[in-house]
Amino acid sequence: MFLIQEVMKQIGKGLDPGLAIRETLHLLSEILGLNRGRVVLKEPDSDVYAISHAYGLTRSEMARGRYALGEGITGRVIAHGQPVISQNIDRDPSFLGRAVERARLPQEQVSFLALPIRIDHKIVGALGCHRLRRNPRALADDVTILRIASTLISQLLTLHDHILARTRALEEQNQALARALESGRARYGIVGTSPPLLEAIAQIERVAASNASVLLLGASGTGKELFARALHLASPRRSKPFVKVNCAAIPETLFESELFGHQRGAFTGALEARAGWFEQANGGTIFLDEVGELPLLLQTKLLRTLQEGTVMRLGGRQEVPVNVRVVAATNRDLRTAIARGEFREDLFYRLNVIPVALPSLSERRGDIPDLVVSFLSRANQENQTNVSLTSRALELIVQHPWPGNIRQLSNFVERIVLLAARPVLDEKDIAKFLAESAIEPAIPLATPWEGVPQSPSIVEFGVRPYMRAGSHGADELRRALSESAGNKTRAAQRLGLTERQYSYRLRKLGLA
Repeated sequence: MFLIQEVMKQIGKGLDPGLAIRETLHLLSEILGLNRGRVVLKEPDSDVYAISHAYGLTRSEMARGRYALGEGITGRVIAHGQPVISQNIDRDPSFLGRAVERARLPQEQVSFLALPIRIDHKIVGALGCHRLRRNPRALADDVTILRIASTLISQLLTLHDHILARTRALEEQNQALARALESGRARYGIVGTSPPLLEAIAQIERVAASNASVLLLGASGTGKELFARALHLASPRRSKPFVKVNCAAIPETLFESELFGHQRGAFTGALEARAGWFEQANGGTIFLDEVGELPLLLQTKLLRTLQEGTVMRLGGRQEVPVNVRVVAATNRDLRTAIARGEFREDLFYRLNVIPVALPSLSERRGDIPDLVVSFLSRANQENQTNVSLTSRALELIVQHPWPGNIRQLSNFVERIVLLAARPVLDEKDIAKFLAESAIEPAIPLATPWEGVPQSPSIVEFGVRPYMRAGSHGADELRRALSESAGNKTRAAQRLGLTERQYSYRLRKLGLA
C-alpha cells in the first residue's frame, strides 16, 4: 500500500511518466530489496527493445540493455507475455547478463525476475529486477508486488500516451484553424486573393494530377518557381524530389553533363560517374527555369528525353529510364525565338502542352498589402528586427508601379528593413526609399535593346528586358570591364545587364 501511495504522489507532480516510474523502481530497491530495476520498451521506428527507465544502473549499463524480440529472458517475456523467474542467473543460459557485468553483482546467488508490461491488452515491454536468494520474504510475495508495479507502470504509460495523443490532436486542430484562416491569402506559399492569381492557381490544381508538361509564362519576377513548386505539391509526386534548374546560369560546356549526367572518364575532370538532374528528379518534378536559354544541341537531347522517357549520360552507352514531370518557365517570346531559329518548334509544342500565364503585379495590385506584410514578417524574422509600416506608408507602396513584379517588391521590403532608422516607417520614409531605389537606365534612352521596343515603364524604372545570351561580344565585355576598373557590377550596368548575366557571358566566352 505504501508503494502505491508514493507512486501516486509522483504522478501528481507532473505529466512526465519517467519520474514516477523511476520512483517506483527506487522504492522496489530501497524498501523491498528488488535491485537494479529496469523498464524495457520498444524504441520508436525500430524492432529493438531497450532500457528506457532504470534505478541502480549506470548510463553505459542502460545503453547496453538492448534486446530483440525473444532474445534472452527479457525478449522472451515480451514475445510470450508470461513472467519469467530465473532462480540462479549463473546457471541459467538464457540470462544474457548484457546490462550489468556479473562482477558488479553480489557474489552470492542472484535471481532475476521479469514481467510483461501491457497497454490496452498489448505487450509493450517488460519490468525486470535482481533479487538476492537470501531475501527472507517469500518469492511469491515479491512476484505479486512486481505484478502491481507493472500494472502501475502500464497505467502511467497509458495515461502518457493518451495525453500525447490529445495534445497532438489539439495541435493539429490549431494548425488546421490557422490554415483555414490563411487559406484565402496563402496557398502553397503563394500570397494573394486577386482573381487573376486564383485563376492561375486553379489552373495549376486542375492539371496537377496529370503527367503533362506545363509551360509557365510571364514577366520576370512573377513567381514562376513558386508556381512550379505548387504544381509539384498539388500532384501525386509531392513526396518525390523537386529539382530546380536555372538554364541561364549554366555554362554551355556543362549543360549536357548537368542535365543528363556523365560517366567516369567522359571528359577531363570526370573522376567518377554522376547522375544528372533528370535522374535526380526521377519520380518527381523537374523545373527548367529560363528554358529559352538552352543551346540548340541540348534542345534536341531534351526533346528525345521528353519523347522516350530516357536519358543518355555523357560518355554512356546505355539509356537510363526516368519518370519525371517537366515544368518549364520563360519570360521570352518563344515563338519569336523559333522564327529566329533559336528554339526548336517541336520542343516548344512538347513543353507547351499546358500553358499557364502568370499575372504581373500590376494585374493583382490588391494583393500588394498582403505581400508586403508577408515579406516584412520574413525579413524581420531573418534579421531579428521589428520594423513596421504606417497605413499611409503601405498605401504609398501599393500605388507605386512595380515593373519588376514580386521579386522587386520583395527586395524593396528587405532593403527598408535593413536600412530603417526607426521601428515604424511612415510615408515620408517610404517615399525616400522609393526615390533611392530608382535605377537609372544603363544605356542611352535613344538606343533600343536589340529587338525589344522601348516603353515608358521600362525607361522610367530601369527594368532591363530580356536579352539573348549572345547579346554582347568578347571585345564589348572586356571594354566595359576595363572602363569600370575591373568592377563586374559596374561593367554589367554599362551594358544594361545584371552582374549574373554579365558573369555568365564571360564564362560562356571563356573570359572568366
